[in-house]
Amino acid sequence: MIRLTAKEEEVMSFFWKEGPLFVKQLLDFYEEPKPHFNTLSTIVRGLEEKNYLTHVSFGNTYRYEAIVSEDEYRNRTLKNVIAKYFNNSYIGVVSSLIKEEDISIEELRQLIRKVEQKNK
Repeated sequence: MIRLTAKEEEVMSFFWKEGPLFVKQLLDFYEEPKPHFNTLSTIVRGLEEKNYLTHVSFGNTYRYEAIVSEDEYRNRTLKNVIAKYFNNSYIGVVSSLIKEEDISIEELRQLIRKVEQKNK
């Protein structure tokens, strides 16, 4: 799965939240100053080339829809981060969270319970 830019993730978030959309409808989700239609159109076509979106033709226009779910994207992105920054070590991730005090003892206990439940 090809990684997305911040703008591509932003556009994908609209498809994940709203479902199938025309490019013109994307403009409604932005505050002023709104991006130019052609800019959004270029981003959407790029997302289709990366196999995140597909389209259905309606005359001269296309309605796009996500073919990669938000959960699938989130999971793949997390796995890529763990591979890139933690050498595929989930212990390394948790150790980093503990070191930075971003996770509490209670949260660690909850995590252990979830692992134990999954392995039953």
